[in-house]
Amino acid sequence: MAYNSAPLNAYEAMVDTQRRPSKTFIDWITALVADIDAAPARINVPVELAGQNASIGVTAIPSESLSAGWYRVTVYARATTAATTSSSLIPTITAIDNGLSVTQSGAALTSNSVTLPASWTFFVYSDAASPISYSITYASVGATALVYRIGIVLEQVSA
Repeated sequence: MAYNSAPLNAYEAMVDTQRRPSKTFIDWITALVADIDAAPARINVPVELAGQNASIGVTAIPSESLSAGWYRVTVYARATTAATTSSSLIPTITAIDNGLSVTQSGAALTSNSVTLPASWTFFVYSDAASPISYSITYASVGATALVYRIGIVLEQVSA
């Protein structure tokens, strides 16, 4: 995130001659507070699942009751055991947008390597009190099955 507030000038007084906060300091702190207020807010305990070796059905991302607005969902996945031949993971995010169930899927992670993770970012609108959900489509070929871990973070971008 880019901050709009400039760094505080260390050569300018933070207090005036009467030991009150200076105008420079007040302006700086006001801009900093505005930046913080405008920052996205994580609204869930991140989903962290390890040792996964199958698809994950549609599952609500744990959170308090959501207000209507824009949300960012970030999904991270990494193979912890590569499949013998090949593998694929596809994340899908589902939300309710103006009464309609909408889904977005990410590109498949097909590297089949424990050192090449992937991450996806989804931008969604969600109606009030409607959960945002995720699912993972899994495929693995070979005697050794793919084992993976995922992490999911939900952030409210604006109401």
